[in-house]
Amino acid sequence: MPERTRHIGLSLGADICWPICYEALFDQLDLKFDIDGVTQRFEVERVAIEPFSLSQPVNYDVVIDRLTHWYHTSREWIKKAILTDDLYVYNNPWSLQSMEKHTSYCAMMRLGFPVPETWVVPPKAYVESPDLKQTLAQYARLFNLDDIAEQIGYPLFMKPYDGGAWVGVTSIRDSETLHNAYDESGTRLMHLQKGVIPHDAFVRCVGLGPQWRFVNYDPAAPLHDRYRMETNFLSESDESTLARMTMVINAFLGWDFNSCEALHGNGIWQPIDFANACPDSQVTSLHFHFPWLIKANLRWSIYCAATDRSMHTNLNWEDYFKIAAKDLSFDEKLDEYSKLALDYFEYDDFLEFCDRHLAHLDETAHEFFGSDIVRDAIRQKVIALYPSHEIDEFSDLFWNRIQDWRKLDAAERS
Repeated sequence: MPERTRHIGLSLGADICWPICYEALFDQLDLKFDIDGVTQRFEVERVAIEPFSLSQPVNYDVVIDRLTHWYHTSREWIKKAILTDDLYVYNNPWSLQSMEKHTSYCAMMRLGFPVPETWVVPPKAYVESPDLKQTLAQYARLFNLDDIAEQIGYPLFMKPYDGGAWVGVTSIRDSETLHNAYDESGTRLMHLQKGVIPHDAFVRCVGLGPQWRFVNYDPAAPLHDRYRMETNFLSESDESTLARMTMVINAFLGWDFNSCEALHGNGIWQPIDFANACPDSQVTSLHFHFPWLIKANLRWSIYCAATDRSMHTNLNWEDYFKIAAKDLSFDEKLDEYSKLALDYFEYDDFLEFCDRHLAHLDETAHEFFGSDIVRDAIRQKVIALYPSHEIDEFSDLFWNRIQDWRKLDAAERS
């Protein structure tokens, strides 16, 4: 029987723990199976950063990319590899480059998502350029920041139109805080967004291919406690809404890996942040949820490699816009959008593939996350982030939380 080796590349930055665990668990799976009369084997390696010829062939079938959103050399290599070698990459580099928070808000508002009232305000300061003064003198209109805030209503949030990781986000409850935050924003283009107050739940739904994980999220907590460890804390209806929202957003953007933050207020889920080009993948923040991420990454990357999943270089939004124009409730539209998203992510084929070829993943992962490999990976990440006197404490904390996951995993599979 003919054989083919599929190559999965990891394009990495400062990532430490998740690549170690991905690679080690990948090796323990010892993958070898038949598809259409061809024996499939798999290899994984880390992608080097180096000069490249535009005609240079690419050896990878799939690349998991963690650099494109900020490192241009890797971004341009990935674009070249997609165009010349049909490489499959997540996430789509062109979409990722253009789909900042502002664009994603506009797109989902078009689809009827209940995004809170949001305004754009011109920068407080500018970088000097030859045409700047003339342009502003002719076309810039004076505006009253307080009037805009009053129209939106307090409390509100000021945040960069293209930001991430909560950098530059300020909670605004009065005029003084508003002006101080605007003065400090400098040359950044900022959003003013109405706060969802009060709200009774804050959920981050992580989507990776046709897989999702609901996390009870507390942005005010220290980084190691923001991802709460509760499970089954949502109703079936709420889970359905958040899963469909996340999957539709990702399919629309052409992103395989993304997270959607949503607040539950006034009886509805309101998405507030859902253009996260490089979702948090570190054990020091995910801890209890870290094993899910590694397993989800393995399932999707192996599926994409084994089935020659095609890169969607062009995004078809017209089908979504046609649904948006229908006289339907938002939930009815969300159902229609979800059908497009399920098809985009080849949901049924993916489930069948996992049942047939990756049925041993859960048991293998359960044992793996109790191993010294994981304990050492955790410690390496902690050493990179924490002062020396806290290394033992936090290494044990994150290890113990993963062991709590193993206890729950064993109970759920028994």
